Amino acid sequence: MNFKLALACFCILFFQSVFSKSMDNLLKSYHPHVSNNTKGDKFLYRTASPAKMIKDEKYPLLVFFHGAGGRGDNNMGQLLDAGGLQAFEKAGVRTKFQSHVFAGQVPKGERWVNVHWSLLGHKMPKISGSMRMAFEAVDAYIQDPKNQVDSKRIYVMGLSMGGYGTWDAIQRRPNFFAAAVPICGGGDTSLASKLIDLPIWAWHGGGDKVIKPSRSRDMINAISKAGGSPKYSEIKGRGHNSWVDCWNTDELWKWLYSQSKD
Repeated sequence: MNFKLALACFCILFFQSVFSKSMDNLLKSYHPHVSNNTKGDKFLYRTASPAKMIKDEKYPLLVFFHGAGGRGDNNMGQLLDAGGLQAFEKAGVRTKFQSHVFAGQVPKGERWVNVHWSLLGHKMPKISGSMRMAFEAVDAYIQDPKNQVDSKRIYVMGLSMGGYGTWDAIQRRPNFFAAAVPICGGGDTSLASKLIDLPIWAWHGGGDKVIKPSRSRDMINAISKAGGSPKYSEIKGRGHNSWVDCWNTDELWKWLYSQSKD
């Protein structure tokens, strides 16, 4: 092995080690949990608290639905997939916005919503096991007084498979969330009237070939026709990673954390 090749290998290993340690340090703020139901089903999730909490004050909660790449049983993939962990830290979700974060993990081969992503439309199916257990775990987290969660400031965000999950969650619980950010997903347009009062900012890549941008467009148009005023950002030339544009938009985070239920 010549000197240049050896140096290149060393640099790669060094930066991999630094990156791994950086991820480990970030993950330490997201505590792992496991919940079980009476049927013996297991649900993995992580939660993070605001960087600083003051007794008797209330704090917002961000519920995050990961994409297909985050599935598994390691209770980490839901935050590592698509760079979610880094994005939340960069945006200051726990620090600047003093927010809780809840991120559940779908088991391998399962989905937040049991529909095929290639469909150009769907009717809301029976709730998936992962979504049902996510709701149960979120409810328990909110109800625990030590978490001091502000029930008027519960937000939901998800990408790709989790974009479907976001639309599904707000259609099943239209009065539960204070705002929603579905990224490159799709929902049931026939239920649009349920969402006219909910602040929504949807995102999609104009060149997305995995999930057609029409899935977001159709939802936005249906809600608008029903009397709502959702926001929509379609990124010209962007493929199936419009979460990059969403997460790097300061206005998005300011908008999200300014929302509160009456």
